[in-house]
Amino acid sequence: MTIAKSSKAASVSFRNVKKVYGKDVLAVDDISLEIAPGQLVTLLGPSGCGKTTTLRMIAGLEMATQGQILIGDQDVTKLPATDRDVSMVFQSYALFPHMNVLENVSYGLKFSGFNKVETRERALAGLDLVGLNGYADRLPSELSGGQQQRVAVARALVLEPQVLLFDEPLSNLDAKLRRQVREEIREIQQNLGLTVVYVTHDQEEALAVSDRIVVMRNAQIAQEGSPRDLYELPIDAFVADFIGEANLVPCTVEAVEGDVATVSVGTYQHKLPARGMAPGPGTLAVRPSRVELTDEALENAIEATITKATYVGSHMEYTVETSFGTLFAVSGNVSSIFETGASVAMNFARSGPVLLPKS
Repeated sequence: MTIAKSSKAASVSFRNVKKVYGKDVLAVDDISLEIAPGQLVTLLGPSGCGKTTTLRMIAGLEMATQGQILIGDQDVTKLPATDRDVSMVFQSYALFPHMNVLENVSYGLKFSGFNKVETRERALAGLDLVGLNGYADRLPSELSGGQQQRVAVARALVLEPQVLLFDEPLSNLDAKLRRQVREEIREIQQNLGLTVVYVTHDQEEALAVSDRIVVMRNAQIAQEGSPRDLYELPIDAFVADFIGEANLVPCTVEAVEGDVATVSVGTYQHKLPARGMAPGPGTLAVRPSRVELTDEALENAIEATITKATYVGSHMEYTVETSFGTLFAVSGNVSSIFETGASVAMNFARSGPVLLPKS
């Protein structure tokens, strides 16, 4: 038996949902959100922003104080977790230590109306799907962290839920294993056409796995969109800095012609999309990889001094001091490096820097 492409994948809708703990602790503040069937949508944000509470309200582990939650066409706002067709993969794996791998994966199937033969076949198919064929008789204690996480994923997948939920699933794994497991989760999601809602505070992880990202801040949605949209067109300084790190540079919008703005940083000038900005003071968001450094004399450049140079193998990381503040730069050139204290000319890559709309 194999687990087929999902025909049950459902949409998830939040309509003006609010969650209040006690009398005045606002965890989620009037959010509306649409997740299409078969999409992997990541809820991303700092600790305490409301992302895990939002996930738990989909699961039915928390009840909304106000608003409406739909899975497909069904209003599940008041339904308990047991009456929702969702599965959740927890940060802690939540495996039963006294059960072997097959028993752990089979556990939920025993309560879903399958006979013993079907339960075993589905569980073995789930293990095969996550690359654990041959591990059925092992105990969780005999597995690595990455293997335990795969067991937890298999246990959720075999139930073929309408929506699959992940709560910080990779936070207990080392960096190399995180990359491997996130790629496996993404591949399974795409191959099976699953609707997945994924919570993380790791920006790189969110960019790597998501169809769409919902950035949350202070119990509200700050911005949502594709990974590329959020990275290249952040709506404000918070999103710019949270998605992939950004240098926030004060600038002056000198002129706007059509949708192209000419901005100045001191004597340096740069042309880029205006994003609705009018002439006047503004802020540039510049990714570290878009900061260009040279020891050549340039006519249109910013004078800067290297205050820190760090070799990290694949690239160099520089801290650069300018008249308007400190910037962080990344360079792929590891054969010809700048030493601490060196004077350099700095400019920004032609594409990449963005004007941040005024909030």
